[in-house]
Amino acid sequence: MSLSTADYLVDRRRLRRQISFWRWAAFAVAALAIVALGLRLTTEAGVGQAHIARLSISGLITGDAETVKLIRDIGDSKAVAAVLSIDSPGGTTEGSEVLYEEIRRLAAKKPVVAVVGTMAASGAYIAAIGADRIFVRGNSIVGSIGVLMEFPNVSGLMDKVGVKLESIKSSPLKAAPNGMEPTSDAARDAIAALIADSFAWFKGLVKERRQMSDDELARVDDGRVFTGRQGVPLKLVDSIGGEREAIAWLEAEKGVAKDLPVRDWKPPAGFAGLKFTSLAADFAQAAGWTELAGAMRRAAFAADLGDGLLSVWNF
Repeated sequence: MSLSTADYLVDRRRLRRQISFWRWAAFAVAALAIVALGLRLTTEAGVGQAHIARLSISGLITGDAETVKLIRDIGDSKAVAAVLSIDSPGGTTEGSEVLYEEIRRLAAKKPVVAVVGTMAASGAYIAAIGADRIFVRGNSIVGSIGVLMEFPNVSGLMDKVGVKLESIKSSPLKAAPNGMEPTSDAARDAIAALIADSFAWFKGLVKERRQMSDDELARVDDGRVFTGRQGVPLKLVDSIGGEREAIAWLEAEKGVAKDLPVRDWKPPAGFAGLKFTSLAADFAQAAGWTELAGAMRRAAFAADLGDGLLSVWNF
C-alpha cells in the first residue's frame, strides 16, 4: 500500500467520525427540542383544561398592566371560576378603581370569590368587593374605608437654612400643594374637595356592593379597620373561611364541578426594589431601630406609589 493510499484511508475514517459526531449532536438537539416542546404543551394544556384560577393580589395596588392582563386572560381562558387571594394594605385610589372594574368584568364571565389573608384594607377592600363573595380569617383585617393625600412641608426647614423657592404661576392654585411653601387655605379646600369626591365614590361602591343601608354604612365608613369576625355582622364580608371554604361555596352555589384543579396565574416578578427595601427595614426592626425601619418602609411606599390620592390603611 502506498503512502498516499494510507493517507486517503485515514482521512476517510476521520471524515466518518466527524459525520457520526454531528449526526448524534443533531439527534440530541432534536430530542431536547421535542422534550421542551412537550413540557410546554403539557403546561399549556393544563391551563387550557377546565380549572379554578388562583390569582394573588398582594403588596401595593397600582392597577399595573401585568395584573390587569392576567385578569383579562383568566376571563378568556378555560378557567370556570377564579379565587382572588388578597393580602394588601391598599394602594392608589385610581389603581384600586382599575382593579375593581377588571374584577367586575371577570365576574360577568365566571364566578369570582375573594379569600382574604392578613388584610384587605382600603384599596384592597375595593378589590375584594368586586368579587361575588368574600371569605376572611377571623383575625384578618378588613375595612379602612377612606381616602387620603399626603405631602411633605419643608418650608420651615428652608427658612432656617435661608433658602426660598421663587415661582411664577398662572393662578394661586397651580401646582398646589407645594411642599416648599406653606399650604394656603384655598389649596387645602381644593384638596379637601378632591378627597370628598373620591370618598363619596368609595362609600357608594361599598353601599351598592355590600347592600348596606345608610345607617349600616355609617357604622363602618370612618376609616377604621375591623377583624374578620367583626366584619361579618357589619356586612363588610360574607363568611369566615379560607380557600377550601371558598371552593366549596363555588361548587354549592355556582355549579362549579367538584375536584377541579386549582392553578396559579402569576404575573412577572415586580417591585424588586421595594422588596429589597422592605427586607432591609425588617433587619432594622429586628435590630431595634424602629424609627429607621418605619422611615424606610414609608420611603419605599411613597417612591413606588408616586403622587395622587391614596386608598391605603398603613405601611
